Amino acid sequence: MKRYVSSGAVKVVLAAIETGEKIDPVTADAVAAGMKAWAIEKGVTHYTHWFQPLTDATAEKHDAFFDVEDGKAMEKFKGSALVQQEPDASSFPNGGIRSTFEARGYTAWDPSSPAFIMGGTLCIPTIFVSYTSESLDYKAPLLKSLAAVDKAAVEICQFFDKDVSKVTATLGPEQEYFLVDSALYNARPDLVMAGRSVFGHSPSRGQQLEDHYFALFLPASMIS
Repeated sequence: MKRYVSSGAVKVVLAAIETGEKIDPVTADAVAAGMKAWAIEKGVTHYTHWFQPLTDATAEKHDAFFDVEDGKAMEKFKGSALVQQEPDASSFPNGGIRSTFEARGYTAWDPSSPAFIMGGTLCIPTIFVSYTSESLDYKAPLLKSLAAVDKAAVEICQFFDKDVSKVTATLGPEQEYFLVDSALYNARPDLVMAGRSVFGHSPSRGQQLEDHYFALFLPASMIS
C-alpha cells in the first residue's frame, strides 16, 4: 500500500482497521486512486464490491473504472465508489418485500479485509446492509461481535493494565487426528460408510463425572 498512497493515507487506513475510525473523503480518494493504479498494473479492467449475503454464496456488483467529467469519459475510480455502492436489497434473502424507496441495500468497504484480484476484476470486500440498517450478510454481524468482544475485554483487562486499549479476537480450528489400522478400519462399517465413529465404547477420558457438573451442591456435613 505504501507504494501507491502517501504515508498519511496509510496511517488513516491503519487507524480505521485498528480502532474503527472513519476514513475521510480525501483519504478515500487517495486510497481509491492507489488501488486502481495497482489493479490496472495487473491487467484489471473492472471492480466489484464483493460481499456474502444470506444465500450461502458470495455476490458481486461489477462496474468499470469509468466516470464522466466535462462530458468526456474518464478512467477514474473515486473514493465514493470505493466506500459505498447500492445493490438491490430486496433481491436477497431477508431483504423482504419493501416499499420502492426502501428496497435499496448498501455495501460498505471493510478496510480490515484486503482487496484482491480475481481474473480481470478488483474485488473489494464489503459488508451488506439494508436501507433500514439491518444486516443482510454474514460479515456485518461478525464485525459487530468482534467490536463487542473488544469493548468488553478491554474493560476487564484495564483492571490489571490501564494501558490496554484494544483486544483482537482470533479464531483457530481445533484439530485431532486418529490413526486406525487398515484391518481394524475395514472391520468397522461405521468408519467405512460414515467416515466417523457411530458406535463403540466411550474413551477413557470421556468425562465420566459429567452428570455432576450441574448437580445440587451439598455441604460436607450432610454427606454421610
